[in-house]
Amino acid sequence: MDVIYPLAVPKRRRLCCEVCEAPAERVCTACTVTYYCGVAHQKADWSSIHQKICQLLIPLRTSMPFYNSEEERQHGLQQLLKRQKHLIEFCYTVAQKYLFEGKHEDAVPAALHSLRFRRNVHGLSSVELVPAYLLLAEASLGLGRIIQAEEYLSQAQCTVLKSTECSNATHSLLHRNLGLLYIAKKNYEEARYHLANDIYFASCAFGTEDIRTSGGYFHLANIFYDLNKLDLADTLYTKVSEIWHKYLDNHYQVLSKDRIQQIDLLGRHFVNDTGLDEAQEAEAIRILTSVLNIRESTSARAPQKTIFVLKTLVMLYHLMNSSKAKEYATRALNLAREQLDVQEQTGIEELLSLISTEEDLPVT
Repeated sequence: MDVIYPLAVPKRRRLCCEVCEAPAERVCTACTVTYYCGVAHQKADWSSIHQKICQLLIPLRTSMPFYNSEEERQHGLQQLLKRQKHLIEFCYTVAQKYLFEGKHEDAVPAALHSLRFRRNVHGLSSVELVPAYLLLAEASLGLGRIIQAEEYLSQAQCTVLKSTECSNATHSLLHRNLGLLYIAKKNYEEARYHLANDIYFASCAFGTEDIRTSGGYFHLANIFYDLNKLDLADTLYTKVSEIWHKYLDNHYQVLSKDRIQQIDLLGRHFVNDTGLDEAQEAEAIRILTSVLNIRESTSARAPQKTIFVLKTLVMLYHLMNSSKAKEYATRALNLAREQLDVQEQTGIEELLSLISTEEDLPVT
């Protein structure tokens, strides 16, 4: 039974819904420390994040045990803090991944968890709360809730303005989300201003050619594309493609060297790895497939650029051990044949051969 009996709740203890903070009427029977206002929010939280962290919440939401010494007590507090910090990052990454996949409704509970743990660890006015506010703002925009998104962004801005320790990376995220807000409001001038600031702060934090800077270029390119300024959009889409191609190619070359050594020793190969977390992989897929769709719609003008994006997706999916790598490689090969580009054909055929060979090898 997951329904709460009011008389069984300790006096003056208010149980709140995990999703909306309304008075709770239900409890998760698996952990018994998470409460909901009704079935809808319980299901939403479970499918979003709760099933992944259910048992991890128990030691965080129950009373600490009695310790025999101060040293043991301090160790217990350190372990508690460590668990909370782990959940901050885990919930944040899960919410990010949902956003990049376009699952805005699913992102909300995970982002709320990240915000709640951040408040517990850092306090109510810390700049560490800003990334969670921005996740919630982006999810709200995706759901068409512009007023709610503005409220979260306002909280984020106020927190940043009051802080003397805000990093360039956080400034970048704030401006990116403000840019997305103004895109949703069709105010492209303000959107361009904020995305230019996003690129500036991301470049200060990571460099102009870093994958974490590419998102600003991508959203700015989308604005120019919508405004039919195709030359500007094309330049920025090319920049985005080159950043991701360079990152994946460098990573691929490093793994290839290791793989050759492993095959020489054992006749087996390493499991491929992008070097990205799940959210970054989802972002790469979203950005590169969006650029590909645009390239393919204008492929008569620039077929080589379409082939370039296809090859970048081949590397991404190959490093992710996805069967889609062969699909994109085949599409790239067919387009290269149409263009009678012998050099491209040879390179793609070699890549296809490598993919097929590795699929037949045992994995360590």
